[in-house]
Amino acid sequence: MTSDVAVIAGAGLGLSASLARILTKEGFRVVLAARNLGKLSTLVDETGALAVETDVADVASVENLFEVADKAGPLSLVVFNASGRTRGSIADLDPESVRQALLVGAYGGFLVGQQAARRLLSRGFGSILFTGATASVKGFAGSAGFAMPKFGLRGLAQSMARELAPKNIHVAHFIIDGAIAPNGPGQAGESDRQDRRLSPDAIAETYLAIHRQHRSAWSSELELRPWVENF
Repeated sequence: MTSDVAVIAGAGLGLSASLARILTKEGFRVVLAARNLGKLSTLVDETGALAVETDVADVASVENLFEVADKAGPLSLVVFNASGRTRGSIADLDPESVRQALLVGAYGGFLVGQQAARRLLSRGFGSILFTGATASVKGFAGSAGFAMPKFGLRGLAQSMARELAPKNIHVAHFIIDGAIAPNGPGQAGESDRQDRRLSPDAIAETYLAIHRQHRSAWSSELELRPWVENF
């Protein structure tokens, strides 16, 4: 029997690595998408995931990602973790850097979400999960280049949820309201042992739980924060 496929776009060694591990353990065929595949070699060896070089802001590159995923098996879950970010005062921000942040963080979410929706609609079920941040709901001084793509991604997720939920496609947006702890042996400091930063493994468990929610009680947005983080 062919395993269901989970695509993680914008894969790295933090939350994406935790997701790859838990999804592989639960029987998914994982496909990782990133610009730099070299950093994923150890994770690929560990999980058996497929790694596809992908620019989420490029139409042809995203189409290729999902064509590769199609060959791996039937799509069930897509997680968009890519993030566009540039910081600085509004007077000094480089316009091209801001444009790139918007392309990766918001337009990339659209391209990945569109390809996912086409396949899941054909199958009749599945989940599309978007990773947001505190900046999804609150723009801080000096972070216009981060807040804009995150606000845009949240709007995309809300629109997609309203359109696709009645068609049995679960779309959810996660507000990660706090710093994520380093993901790897020997990387966590004393503060992380006190749970002052979000555990990437705990976040991944929550993502999987949302994917498995009964459709009579779907979550469309969820905030995750450490116990010491201010609201």
